[in-house]
Amino acid sequence: MMARMTQTTHTSASSGKRMLSEQVYAHLRDAIMRGDHAPGDALKPQDLAKEQGVSLAVVREALVRLVGEGLADRLHNRGFAVPAYSDRRWQEIAEARRTIEPVVLRMSIERGDVDWESRVRAAHHRLTRTQAYVPGKGEHYSAAWAEAHRVFHRALLEGCGNPVLLDTFDRMWTASELARRWSAQRNPGRDGVREHRRLEEAALARDADTAAEVLVQHLTQTAAVLTGRTHDDPAKEA
Repeated sequence: MMARMTQTTHTSASSGKRMLSEQVYAHLRDAIMRGDHAPGDALKPQDLAKEQGVSLAVVREALVRLVGEGLADRLHNRGFAVPAYSDRRWQEIAEARRTIEPVVLRMSIERGDVDWESRVRAAHHRLTRTQAYVPGKGEHYSAAWAEAHRVFHRALLEGCGNPVLLDTFDRMWTASELARRWSAQRNPGRDGVREHRRLEEAALARDADTAAEVLVQHLTQTAAVLTGRTHDDPAKEA
């Protein structure tokens, strides 16, 4: 009986720690996404633990998870920090997306059926009707718009019918979310509405060449903003 009680207590403690870690992770993720922690800022576990009223172990667990999602860096001195604008990873992710996603989009346009067309149209409609920026909620776009944006881009590719390729898209999307938010903040005049409309129109017209070209331009623009290059800069593909 005593052993069973000890096991139950241990399980309860482990569950409580996981819940705390999840809460701290969600808090830090939202704070980084909102821009509360600037690019390059240190994320000090001791300070965060004191601020959140939790143990150092709980904070470190949350930070390690953020590192895995590309939202934080682990430093050589075992510290943590928000990635910098100049981090090469953003250009590497953009290069990977420019290489893979246009190919998957072509497959989707070739294989997609009427149901796929309906999902693309519905996802685009939802995106255009979702408020990107909410007054009083910070300079970054809203969580609702971020989700509508993800759903639209994924819907464009879902016609490919290949779950492995879609899983690859999901991982790259998560890894590039912070760069997207920074890019939008640094280039508020960008006409994303027009870019998304062109993508939808080309895909539903089954014009694979135009759709792939528009997608490459769309992905390049996001990465170019972080390096200070303009959309028309011939060096933007570097």
